[in-house]
Amino acid sequence: MFTGIIKKTSVIKDLYKKGENLFASVTKEKDWPVELGQSISINGVCSTVKSFDKTSFLVEWMPETLKKTSVNSFKKGTMVNLETSLNMSTMLDGHIVQGHVDTVGKVIEIKPKKDSRVIKIKLPAKFMKFIADKGSVAVDGISLTVVDTGRDWFTVSLVSYTISHTNFLNTKKGDLVNIETDVLAKYIHKLLKK
Repeated sequence: MFTGIIKKTSVIKDLYKKGENLFASVTKEKDWPVELGQSISINGVCSTVKSFDKTSFLVEWMPETLKKTSVNSFKKGTMVNLETSLNMSTMLDGHIVQGHVDTVGKVIEIKPKKDSRVIKIKLPAKFMKFIADKGSVAVDGISLTVVDTGRDWFTVSLVSYTISHTNFLNTKKGDLVNIETDVLAKYIHKLLKK
């Protein structure tokens, strides 16, 4: 479980397929502690550290992850957001993020507003029931507040700190992003359907 508050950005060092699974080597800074079996959110995808050395760590993604997230669009050098999992002393600054991506969205508009940006993201309409105006959403693992919604889109506003400390620094129109809707909305929806 995560908070959606990005701790580091990094880059994909290497990618390769083995069978149906995709393996990614992610560059690691010396001062960033990584442990074998640790859960790390990479662009919002909960990923398990398979191995590591002084300069990088390796994760493995299965077909389900490849189908539901944007990891298939990663290349060597792709900038990614990183967050380590919560522990009992972690401050919950963002919102509860599971690292279980629901769908992939597409950036369809970026509007600069002084030191901030408003990003409009299109996604399959069936997920909009879990996205509320002023509610929480995780985009590439970043905890954000929804500004406005439509039938198959929503907008978020990014402050300058978020832009400069996440992969939104390089985001452009047409980019694919991982979307995790609010877990509470999903559980309430499930309960009301019974």
